[in-house]
Amino acid sequence: MRYSTINRFRKTHRYLGIFIGIQFLFWTVSGLYFSWTDIDEIHGDHYRKAAQQRSTIPAAFFNDSLFSTIPFPLHQMESKTFGEETFLWVNDSVLIHPKNAEVLAEINEQQALFVLTENVLPQYQPQHIERITTVGPHDEYRGRPLPAWKIDLSGPGNPTAYVDARSGQFQRIRHRNWRWFDFLWMTHTMDYQGRDNFNTLLLRAFSFLGLITVVSGFALAFVTRVKRTRKG
Repeated sequence: MRYSTINRFRKTHRYLGIFIGIQFLFWTVSGLYFSWTDIDEIHGDHYRKAAQQRSTIPAAFFNDSLFSTIPFPLHQMESKTFGEETFLWVNDSVLIHPKNAEVLAEINEQQALFVLTENVLPQYQPQHIERITTVGPHDEYRGRPLPAWKIDLSGPGNPTAYVDARSGQFQRIRHRNWRWFDFLWMTHTMDYQGRDNFNTLLLRAFSFLGLITVVSGFALAFVTRVKRTRKG
């Protein structure tokens, strides 16, 4: 085989290696991180109390005329307690006070803190709480119900808890290891917007280039071996 052909294989392999080498490094580092981490720890389970069973109450059990004033059909209800007050989460859409059928648009700060104490271990105390109405595409609370209460906690890992303001449902807890996981997952999938799209053009292109790099390496090894054999 002519030297110019072998040289082209070398250049192709070298330049492709330089071009996609950084992405290969990210794939390798992220893969190692994923294989050495406990997914339950990433989810923040070590910050939380044991999950409480949700009690759903069929609307057929409520015949009180009080509920006839509600201007929509009742399908199901779930009891939710915030401190000393109990509300009904109706049709997975609205909180209603069982005594007067008044709608609670959102839980307040104290009620959100009560939800926190019901879900998070007592050694992680609230340090700061704020109501959020918007998040960016890369925010750690992206894709979850808004508005929400964001509660920064004490303890290792800089944990932050989130409570849905409309339903009073504990949503997520984020911490340092989860944030590292999220960043590395982004570099692994190459979806720099939503993180979970494995069909991006960028990922397909780099996967294809990676295949070409490997094939060119095998081809280079083959043609150089043939050349040496002939010389010998």
